[in-house]
Amino acid sequence: MNQNDLLFLVVFLILLTSLTVFIVQFVRSRRGRGGSDDGRAGWWEGPWDDDDRRR
Repeated sequence: MNQNDLLFLVVFLILLTSLTVFIVQFVRSRRGRGGSDDGRAGWWEGPWDDDDRRR
């Protein structure tokens, strides 16, 4: 195994890890919505968004 093979392996592992983290975060955010309104706002919503919500 020469230096180019080792570099390719390291880059491949970094990309694979990044893709895995991205997929896990995406799935968790999609599952968190669930379609049911439990009255909790997302982390991006502040008190200024409460006025625009339909009840």
